[in-house]
Amino acid sequence: MNLLDRTVEFTAALRRAGVPVSSAETVDAARAVGALGWADRDAVRASFAATLCKRPVYRPAFDTLFDLYFPPRIGNGVSLDDLLGDPTAAGDGELEPGDLTPEELTALRQALRDELLDALRDGDDEALRQLARQAVNAFGSSQGSAGRSWFLYRVLRAMSAETLIADLLSALLGDSERGGLAERAARQTITDRIRDFEELVGAEVRRRMAEERGIEAVERSAVKPLSDQVEFLRASQRDLVELRRQVQPLARRLATRLTARRRLGRTGRLDFRRTVRAALATGGVPVDTKHRPHKPHKPELVVLCDVSGSVASFAHFTLMLTHALREQFSKVRAFAFIDTTDEVTRYLRGLDLGDMMARISAEADLVFFDGHSDYGHAIEVFAEKYPEAVGPKTSLLILGDARNNYRSTSAAVFRRLCAQARHSYWLNPEPRTYWGSGDSATDVYAELVDEMVECRNIDQLQDFIERLLPA
Repeated sequence: MNLLDRTVEFTAALRRAGVPVSSAETVDAARAVGALGWADRDAVRASFAATLCKRPVYRPAFDTLFDLYFPPRIGNGVSLDDLLGDPTAAGDGELEPGDLTPEELTALRQALRDELLDALRDGDDEALRQLARQAVNAFGSSQGSAGRSWFLYRVLRAMSAETLIADLLSALLGDSERGGLAERAARQTITDRIRDFEELVGAEVRRRMAEERGIEAVERSAVKPLSDQVEFLRASQRDLVELRRQVQPLARRLATRLTARRRLGRTGRLDFRRTVRAALATGGVPVDTKHRPHKPHKPELVVLCDVSGSVASFAHFTLMLTHALREQFSKVRAFAFIDTTDEVTRYLRGLDLGDMMARISAEADLVFFDGHSDYGHAIEVFAEKYPEAVGPKTSLLILGDARNNYRSTSAAVFRRLCAQARHSYWLNPEPRTYWGSGDSATDVYAELVDEMVECRNIDQLQDFIERLLPA
């Protein structure tokens, strides 16, 4: 297979991963590489990224697939002497921990950790890359009945890079500079370098697996979903950190859109005085009428959010979005519930969102009986404790999966709340095909709100928010 065919396969893999790549962009990528040449792999990566990645969110998937389709050239045949004596040796030798005596295995591990300590201290990227190859070759494989398998966790456990932090701090700072800003900066630098090494190990494991099983087989498991397509109910803490970065830009885009609607919206009442003054230029004929500026409705927002364990990740993200959208509405109030309801607006006023959910869980009154979701009781408590919260200017936003553990829905009370509100919307993080199954009460609540929306990822959430803002 020539390099042009491999480029076409690479762009097809990007499309399968959710990265939009057009045929014209594929041609641009080929032209860019043709101008730079294939000799420098980093230059090839940069030219492909410049022509194929339109948004930063696509870069992780791009880098993973690039390493699979355009792996670095590596020599073959590494012996124990090479690994112990030459830190630049790398290859696909057949050496495995099972081939070594315990003493040799201990010596190999210690030698690689010493080299890793030096590379992390110096920030030597090429040395880290070589060490990742050596470590995977030595600790990442096992021979089974079906052939060789490769394991990332074995390499990370053998190298234990995180245990080198204390030695690295001593090497970078010494004893006189410990504490304060210098130590925090050094810790961050060390953490970043360790994370880079772990990513290099992961890339090397994927490369070995691709050689054994084929690129297509590894591609499906190696490429993670794009951050704006990660399902809220399955989001890890690391995913939430990445999603958090998209909250403020999303809020700014919403603000820009609201400004555009003010400028392009329908005109207000006729301004008689300005119209007469303008008519003087046309002999008293009001050819050009003047109107007062149109004042769009700027609604109040009330968020009623299920923070039970089943939707905790979804609740975390939507509360962060509520925090970012405060300036888009004249008034924002947030309420959380599990089997009873409490107002949590006070937790949205700080700038630090890191411990927001922890404070809500620890301080808010959210559990009434057994700590399992009870939408009916939560709605009744909300209507009784906060009767003034929902009014004719209010947009009521409910966030939850509507799984009620077969308890009362309090449909009559909820119908009254929806009737009082200007708008009522329900964001459900479950797939639509699950609605109404088991203990789901979506069939009851969907008839009472203006719209129940499937909202499983940030793409769907953004589409809904754009429709939520009034015209």
